[in-house]
Amino acid sequence: MRFVQFEEAGQHKLGLLKEGNVNVLGPASLDDLLAKGVDLVSYAAGAEVTGERSVEELKFLPPLTRSGKVICVGLNYSDHTKESNYEQPNYPTLFLRVNTSLVAHNEPIVRPNVSNALDYEGELAVVLKSGGRHIAKADALSHVAGYALFNDGSVRDYQFKTPQWTVGKNFDGTGAFGPELVTPDEVPHGARGLQLETRLNGEVVQSASTDTMVFDIETLISTISEAITLEAGDIIVTGTPSGIGWAREPKLLMKPGDVCEVTVEGFMPLRNPIVQEPARG
Repeated sequence: MRFVQFEEAGQHKLGLLKEGNVNVLGPASLDDLLAKGVDLVSYAAGAEVTGERSVEELKFLPPLTRSGKVICVGLNYSDHTKESNYEQPNYPTLFLRVNTSLVAHNEPIVRPNVSNALDYEGELAVVLKSGGRHIAKADALSHVAGYALFNDGSVRDYQFKTPQWTVGKNFDGTGAFGPELVTPDEVPHGARGLQLETRLNGEVVQSASTDTMVFDIETLISTISEAITLEAGDIIVTGTPSGIGWAREPKLLMKPGDVCEVTVEGFMPLRNPIVQEPARG
C-alpha cells in the first residue's frame, strides 16, 4: 500500500496512491492510526473510499506530522564518510530532527537568511508501527510500518559551529519528507538493493544502492533500541551517500530558484523547490 497525506479545504486527509491517482480514505491521519496500533494494510483494505483525486491537484503533507522522534543517522555510507574527512565509526552516528524542520513534497525548502550554505542529502526513511527496548535484530523489521524519502537539508556552516550537528540539521523548513509512505510488502526485504539518487536542477548529484549502507535497517533499529525506547510513529532517517555539495570543489549549494529531487526506485519522487527565507519586518 502507498499512503499519502494531504490538505483539502483546511482539512487533513488520508489517501491511497494507485496508478497516479489518489483514493481518498477520509479525515484519518497516519499519526493517529499508528498511535492506535492499527495495521495499515488491513485498514486500507477495509476503508471506505470517499472520492478520487489526481496527484497533481494535491497539497501534500508529510507522511507524519507529529512523530515523537525523528532519529537521523550520519556517516552511514562509507563513501560519504570519506568525502567528509571522518574515520568510519563502528557505531551509528545519531542525531535528532524536530518536527518544525519538516516540509512536504512540493513544499519549498527554505534557505535561511543567516547562511547561504544549504546543502542536500537524499535519504531513505523508515517509519515504525511499534517499538520497545532491546529489539532483537532478527525481529527488527516486524516493527516497520513503511518507508518514505527524505532530504536532510543541512545548513553546513551552522552544522560545524560545534561538534554537535543539531542546529545545522534543524532550521525550520529544511527537512523534506514524503511524498508517500510505502508499506513493507511493496519493498524488498529490509529495503535492500534499491537505487537512491538525488538530482539538483535535473543533474544527478548522488547515486548509490541501499545495499551499501554501513548499518542496515535491522541493525539501526536494534542498536538504537539498546538505549532509546522506540515507539509507533518514530522515524529513522538512514543516511546519505557521497556527492554532497559541501564536499565538492567548488561547492555546490542549494539556492533560491533551484529544484531538488530525491528518488528511490519504485517510489514516487520527492521534489522540492528552494526559496529564500522572508526578511523580517
